[in-house]
Amino acid sequence: MPENETTAPSLENLLHETRAFPPSPAFAAQANAQPELYEAAEADRLEFWAQQARELVTWSTPFTQTLDWSGAPVAKWFADGKLNAAYNAVDRHVEAGLGDRVALHFEGEPGDTRTVTYADLQQEVSRAANALTSLGVEKGDRVVIYLPMLVESVVAMLACARIGAPHSVVFGGFSADALRSRIADAEAKLVVTADGGYRRGAPSALKPAVDEAIAPKDGEPATTVEHVLVVRRTGQDVAWTEGRDVWWHEALEAADTFHEPVAVDAEHPLFILYTSGTTGKPKGILHTTGGYLTQAAYTHKNVFDLKAETDVYWCTADIGWVTGHTYVVYGPLTNGATQVLYEGTPDTPHRGRWWELVEKYKVSILYTAPTAIRTCMKWGEDIPAGFDLSSLRVLGSVGEPINPEAWMWYRRVIGGDTAPIVDTWWQTETGAIMISPLPGVTATKPGSAQVALPGIVADVVDDEAHSVPDGGGGYLVLSEPWPAMLRGIWGDLQRFKDTYWSRFEGLYFAGDGAKKDEDGDIWLLGRVDDVMNVSGHRLSTTEIESALVSHDIVAEAAVVGANDETTGQAVVAFVILRGEHADRGATPEGAAQVQEELRAHVAKEIGPIAKPRRILVVAELPKTRSGKIMRRLLRDVAENRTVGDATTLADSSVMDLIAAGLSSAKPGSED
Repeated sequence: MPENETTAPSLENLLHETRAFPPSPAFAAQANAQPELYEAAEADRLEFWAQQARELVTWSTPFTQTLDWSGAPVAKWFADGKLNAAYNAVDRHVEAGLGDRVALHFEGEPGDTRTVTYADLQQEVSRAANALTSLGVEKGDRVVIYLPMLVESVVAMLACARIGAPHSVVFGGFSADALRSRIADAEAKLVVTADGGYRRGAPSALKPAVDEAIAPKDGEPATTVEHVLVVRRTGQDVAWTEGRDVWWHEALEAADTFHEPVAVDAEHPLFILYTSGTTGKPKGILHTTGGYLTQAAYTHKNVFDLKAETDVYWCTADIGWVTGHTYVVYGPLTNGATQVLYEGTPDTPHRGRWWELVEKYKVSILYTAPTAIRTCMKWGEDIPAGFDLSSLRVLGSVGEPINPEAWMWYRRVIGGDTAPIVDTWWQTETGAIMISPLPGVTATKPGSAQVALPGIVADVVDDEAHSVPDGGGGYLVLSEPWPAMLRGIWGDLQRFKDTYWSRFEGLYFAGDGAKKDEDGDIWLLGRVDDVMNVSGHRLSTTEIESALVSHDIVAEAAVVGANDETTGQAVVAFVILRGEHADRGATPEGAAQVQEELRAHVAKEIGPIAKPRRILVVAELPKTRSGKIMRRLLRDVAENRTVGDATTLADSSVMDLIAAGLSSAKPGSED
């Protein structure tokens, strides 16, 4: 009899991972994080976090209280302390004599470059802070930032932090309607944008979306925006509203290079970052200053083993996402890192662009997403083989669970079989990394985030909130507050409680399924709604995708559960073949052969129950501009429904091709 749909995944048929890669003795000996870090956190967790806050962050008024949990589930960390995030990210490094250190190696998509030292950054951020103030922005006012990946994007964020104005960065690929809803919810006073940016070899416009977003519409009044600050990037002609619109370069040229950072309370809002809700309007995730900055610096230093004097760090995320906030702006700069900032895509002007940049800047730490890794796998390893990647010493993965075979490819082809891989789990809501190997301590396992970081308490529980035994599956929860945790949903405390704290009393749950392996290590299984019920068996889409990608002809896979009268749900898979095998799916006969070969492979790797009913060979998968696969749209296709809203896709035409292909594909044989 099928289990109830709310039952935690039991996942008895699972891929079994036996490979493990301990750090080399040389790496372990020099690593920032040693085993004692776990011991210190275990002995006194709050004192551990207080120590991190004192060592990694500079306070204008030292704190005396570490955690106030009396208003649970809203935490207060280091609440009686005062600090400024921009001072921590910039000024204190200049004061320490590090002004000549490179903060940002900027590389534009067209190939233009810019080198920004910490002294340069201090001047730019000070000018921008003065410019914002001259336009009437005060402490507590909200500023929306809608920019490409530019030096000015980082400067704008830090300038807001410098004056105590919470910023809300909106990814530059979002529509005018999406931008409008975020501006309205935050009641923003000012928007920072650009005439446009470069993407795949051509300039794309940004300011027209801002003009549309803040204008009166459908009987609604204009938004609260008083000024639009515009960066000149592409030189495109833009519409101009005198008195409202201001050129960034003119405002900064007129501004003084000195600005005194505003000391704010540790719990003063630093930023609001909107995430899409499954229903209703987007959720404005609120992060404050002291606890967030502490955990950003702590995780960046220890998870990536940062040596600020010698490392060149590169996180490929856009600042429109939380990864860009924590691991492009606040974490690396607070730690005094030198990093690469790249405007473009991995395949413009050629598919070796990323590896060209690694070679050019001698990047030693690379942090990117499984989607990008699998895309590079699809293109073939001869492309990265054409570049010198020997500078890389630590590799990171973020955004979704990484398939074991993609993990192995990343290690072998990009990391030269020596660089440790840190597979990190965290969320917009957590603010910073929560579960990850420590590269000098952990024997890493392909596909597993493994263990909660020192100071973090995570568990996998069943429906009754009981901890599952090793080998069991369930829900990933966090049972103790952490410094970088969200402080609520902007303007909606009840929604915050209902969304994250109502499933299990006293436990934070944000919707991810997980399992513990025989060693107690944690494996993320994706969203709970990505667990399928097939003939009463709970199967994870991530597990089946990993099985498919472990076959040597498959570069990438996406799996969904489609309603089925007989089995409850049927497994439907969409696969991209590796370049040298792409022709095999070009004919109906070849596609049928590939389907049967892969179905047999899944049966061997997991079990017959997991065999996909259908496998469709596709050229691309529907992905958002941040690289996440939109399985909801694939489910629409698999169930012969009208495809839902595809406006957030990087390429909406992908869905037409998939729908056409599925209508001609044959289901697998019944067995």
